Amino acid sequence: MALVLVVDDTAQIRMLIRLNLELEGHEVEEAADGDECLARLRDPAAARPDVVTMDAVMEPRDGWSAVAEMRRDPALADVPVVMVTASVQAHQRARAVQVGVDALVAKPFEPTALVEVVEDLAAAGRPPRGASASPSRQ
Repeated sequence: MALVLVVDDTAQIRMLIRLNLELEGHEVEEAADGDECLARLRDPAAARPDVVTMDAVMEPRDGWSAVAEMRRDPALADVPVVMVTASVQAHQRARAVQVGVDALVAKPFEPTALVEVVEDLAAAGRPPRGASASPSRQ
């Protein structure tokens, strides 16, 4: 069982991801944007998530800048991130690599495929820096 932090500004997407992860026995917490995600990750009283699923386009802080901030913070740099977004064109895939996203899943997504990616990252952790040329894509 993994603890997953689901970050998306759309409550229905958070609920869909939550339900599918919980059906597989995972524990889920939620955040509505990148600022809320970072606050949750830095909360010393909160359990550390095994994986974060992150939407790209949110306000006030989007997923891109939230992941970049995570990677600059030594205490958060090794938390695996799955970017779940409709933005999967070539330049966005390149941006995902640049900011340190570990996997990229396109919206609309197949729930079982997303669960599989989350479980793989929860089991393996973040790959060593430079070990992968690009995040996986579903």
